[in-house]
Amino acid sequence: MLKQRFITAVILAVLFVSLLVVVSPAVFSSLIILVVVLAGWEWTSLANITSNSGRAGYLLVLFLLLAGASQILGVYGTFDQQLSYQISAAVVALWAVIFLWIQGYPSSSILWAPRPVLSILGLILLVATWIALVAIVRHESGRWLLLLALGIVVLADVGGYIAGNLFGRRKLAPTISPGKTWEGFLGALVLQLALIAMIKALLPTVDVVDLAILVFPVALCSVVGDLFESMLKRHRGLKDSSSLLPGHGGVLDRLDGIMAALPMFFVMLTQTNPF
Repeated sequence: MLKQRFITAVILAVLFVSLLVVVSPAVFSSLIILVVVLAGWEWTSLANITSNSGRAGYLLVLFLLLAGASQILGVYGTFDQQLSYQISAAVVALWAVIFLWIQGYPSSSILWAPRPVLSILGLILLVATWIALVAIVRHESGRWLLLLALGIVVLADVGGYIAGNLFGRRKLAPTISPGKTWEGFLGALVLQLALIAMIKALLPTVDVVDLAILVFPVALCSVVGDLFESMLKRHRGLKDSSSLLPGHGGVLDRLDGIMAALPMFFVMLTQTNPF
């Protein structure tokens, strides 16, 4: 299982980085829409949309929202960074509400579990994730910044996994994800320190304080995103969002932390700009 997980991760990473480096930001943004639509298909299971017509309709709405956002924001022309920032800031506020739902589970499910609420929530989060990703890529040195954002999420995941397995004792959210521990959470943050030290060594002019202000909130948001999807899956009695990715589950199982992290990364990058 671990070997299969590693092989899948390497293939995905090579494919993603290759596309990011080779194609233009506009083409890259268009290709990522396919990933978002796949995630939307998985979201229909979490939202308890079971009919084929219901799922098809949901994906059509998602695609139309993405297409509309690309036109309004000027993805294929002059990109509107200010509007993207405003959207990302609003979604960061929404993730703060989601954090409260996580804390209040299972009682909070009365607020978010109804099918219409989850359906709309999925559309908002998926479209906002794509917008934040496009905004980062269109930023100066955007390709490297996107890799940094994803690196923060990956290190949080890896640090949590290693520290949780080695030292995990106290449960972080036992009603949502019994496998996650406070020790794993601290491990996720420790690796961020290593990332900051590495960036400072490579780029001596970087402001360490601003970099830390950028990195740590993003890492924390990635944990919240992970817990949120775990909460949805537990509520629906699902182990994975799908079986599309061998060893990993579904696309949403790889995007959960990213969905929360990318809007925060773009907001904090705009505020601090440590580079």
